[in-house]
Amino acid sequence: MVNVTGRYGGVFVQSPYGTMSSQEPRNIRKETLPNGLIVLTESMPHVRSIAVGIWLRTGSRQENPQRNGITHFIEHMVFKGTRNRTAEQIARSMDSVGGHLDAFTAKECVSFNTVVLDQHLKKAFDVLSDLVLNPLFKPEDVTREQKVVLEEIKSEEDNPEYLLHELFTQGFWKGHALGKPILGTRKTVQALTREAIREQFSRFYRPNNMVIAAAGHLRHAQILDLVQERFHRVKPHTDRFTDPSPVIRSRITLKNKPALEQVQLCLGVPSYPLTHERRYACYVLNTLLGGGMSSRLFQTIREKQGLAYAVFSELTPYKDTGCLLVYAGTSRESAPRVVSSIIEQFRDLKENGVGADELQRAKDHLKGSLMLSLESTASRMSNLARQQMYFGRFLSLDEMIANIDAVTTKEIDAITSDFFQTERISLTVLGRLDGLKIDRKMLAC
Repeated sequence: MVNVTGRYGGVFVQSPYGTMSSQEPRNIRKETLPNGLIVLTESMPHVRSIAVGIWLRTGSRQENPQRNGITHFIEHMVFKGTRNRTAEQIARSMDSVGGHLDAFTAKECVSFNTVVLDQHLKKAFDVLSDLVLNPLFKPEDVTREQKVVLEEIKSEEDNPEYLLHELFTQGFWKGHALGKPILGTRKTVQALTREAIREQFSRFYRPNNMVIAAAGHLRHAQILDLVQERFHRVKPHTDRFTDPSPVIRSRITLKNKPALEQVQLCLGVPSYPLTHERRYACYVLNTLLGGGMSSRLFQTIREKQGLAYAVFSELTPYKDTGCLLVYAGTSRESAPRVVSSIIEQFRDLKENGVGADELQRAKDHLKGSLMLSLESTASRMSNLARQQMYFGRFLSLDEMIANIDAVTTKEIDAITSDFFQTERISLTVLGRLDGLKIDRKMLAC
């Protein structure tokens, strides 16, 4: 499974479930084992489920070009069998208790996670820990799974929105691992060997590169005992990882794909890293620009002009870089008008700024989405792990809401002046182009 950061980026917005008040105190505890493994728990007495995740501070950006896709491939392989369980036993062990077992690979992390009723916690954690401690990587499983991942790549390449985003990313962070596909390419996946997989696993699946987070109907001591029992003998890694920051390249890429009925386009500008001091103002800007049905782009391009069915903006922040991106799907004839409409919004934000009412609506929308995002055990578990990995501390909901409320029109003005510069804009267009031309002059803002 591939993970792409959501539309609210570092706010870590996810799907809403259950109930929660912004004033509800959160019972969060943290422990660091001698081998460097961090354990985080949040007790939620009003639920019956528990979500547990084993997170690695390693994603596809830690890969060398020849092994592009190996992190995602390992995520697949650990489910193919361990020293204690076959692939079928792994699946049956969770299905038999009505639990969910899942995993995903992102650019900067990997997560293995489960959600079960509290009475099945011990069994679920035994399976989850077995995956990351004891995978076999049998040669025949490697060969078989290569075929599976190659089919996954084909499936994604048949998705024009996915293909468009990959083309945009490859140009935006050209030459850097962030610009490479999480899945890898057909060539790199076919070239993966069992020895390379075992080497990558041995290097990165270490306790001081892990965070284990749990949320739900639990006791901290209960989780800590389970973790210590299975991980206390695992040795930390001692080598240092090289992870250079990317250089952003502003490019215009027009890719002809005659089989598509629509022209798909991504227009993006450099944004802030995930921990930047202006990140909350950036979230608000993204919300009012294209983060919902009342946003500028939705109202202007879809509702008033009828040029697109899907149009939105999204933030993709990482630890040392970021992108604010606008997506739209339209006809070949309407593509230039859509591009010019997006640029007009950039220009208007720079020249005329944001009114007080519009700013408050964007703040309220963002706060509501944030509060709803923390209502399930799974989303709270994910929130704990991500905040630990990026901030090294827990940011309370009240703190995040206060930071959103503190955003001023002056901050929005500073960001739009910084972001919306003609020479910094990147554009990727995919579809039946029929001679469509878009140059840098059309991006002037």
